[in-house]
Amino acid sequence: MTQDPAATLAALAAALPAGILSTGAAIGEAHWHDWSDQDPVPPLALLRPRSTAEVSTALVALGRLGLAVVPQGGMTGLAGGAHPSAGAVALSLERMNGIVAIDEIGLTMTVEAGTPLAAVQAAADAVGLQYPVDLGARGSCTIGGNLSTNAGGVRVIRYGMTRENVLGLEFVLADGTVVDTLNTMIKNNAGYDLKQMLIGAEGTLGIITRAVLRLQPKPTTVATALCALPDFDAVTALLKQLRRRLGPALTVFEGMWPSFHDFMADALPLARKPFARPHGAYVLVEASGFGEETIQDRLEVALADLIEAGVLEDVVIAASERDARDLWTVRESVSEYGRILGRILGYDLGVPIHAMGALVVALETEIPARFPDARTLCYGHVGDGNLHVVVNVPSAGLHQPHDEVDAIVYALTGRFGGTISAEHGIGTLKKPYLHLARSPEALDVMRRIKRALDPAAMLNPGKLLPDP
Repeated sequence: MTQDPAATLAALAAALPAGILSTGAAIGEAHWHDWSDQDPVPPLALLRPRSTAEVSTALVALGRLGLAVVPQGGMTGLAGGAHPSAGAVALSLERMNGIVAIDEIGLTMTVEAGTPLAAVQAAADAVGLQYPVDLGARGSCTIGGNLSTNAGGVRVIRYGMTRENVLGLEFVLADGTVVDTLNTMIKNNAGYDLKQMLIGAEGTLGIITRAVLRLQPKPTTVATALCALPDFDAVTALLKQLRRRLGPALTVFEGMWPSFHDFMADALPLARKPFARPHGAYVLVEASGFGEETIQDRLEVALADLIEAGVLEDVVIAASERDARDLWTVRESVSEYGRILGRILGYDLGVPIHAMGALVVALETEIPARFPDARTLCYGHVGDGNLHVVVNVPSAGLHQPHDEVDAIVYALTGRFGGTISAEHGIGTLKKPYLHLARSPEALDVMRRIKRALDPAAMLNPGKLLPDP
């Protein structure tokens, strides 16, 4: 931006529809930062378009003025993908919020990108169906953000990542071109699948405005259990046996190491503590089904056999929906980190399941060896190889040793054949380490695509792609 900011904002206001531009104090601090715990950055301005046409108009105007734009959804990202960039304009999709259509025969739902995940789930439930992607931030995160980061969540073991649950997209390119690929068919092989290029791109290639989501039949029975095990070898044995016994009925397989489960259970005043003594590992299991034999009976029989075989040390099976919610309390306590720990360093790692236990041992050894008072909490979606690690060094206070802990975590992840991001994207925080997960040739192709679709680099600048 070469001209005076006030003159630039005046020119921007003149080019936009009335009511979508906010500046100064009217922006609101909620748009200064996402959940990545970086220092807040006030954007130059905030745009809140109400339609795809207004998104297109806004991008054309921004391009003419040489302004960069940072797309924002529910601001629940942990990698900095929606964090404002200095001198850039934030573009929030919060007003583009609504269910456009539901096809109960074709099992699709068309939604606007600013619709919260919880609203999509509720709309599907109202017609006896389900949208199976589920995240702890369901009440705040939006479909556009889920798509832009290819969010995973707790049911990936059964239904896959977000990209497996989308049939079509509408998106706007940097030059304002609206691309309609709102396909509603499962089988459509007519050329390149453009939606997959936008999914996971974190707003660097285009701004997603609408989506066609795949729905699923809603299970008639759901059973939940919390299992206590001696070690991670028993966790993998449990996973293997439940897959054999339950097949696709196994919906959730969430692992928690004592560093996470026992610490958070003690810190949360309302957390249920169902076991009389600590254990070496914990797994939250959910199974769902439709058959005549209830899934509760099948799960109970399978777990009883595994206790007898010595795989499990103890188990609690929910007898009601309230019991199930209680069993989820610790696993879904991530929003309490700020209150309990203060500033944290969070990691979202992918690793082969067989190596996950060894990686946790290494992390819980090497991080405290460098920072003796460090807390290292490990948990994750074990069934799909996604490990979450939370680190807090109390003696560091507000200035957590980001670079040093990053180096330890990502070096160990690479040693065990893993990836630096499983479901939270790259954003700014992981950008320096993307070369550990992608080859030079792959990074070159990504840069070519970026240059082709966004030659002025106006879309989400400084995010995802490492500097050449």
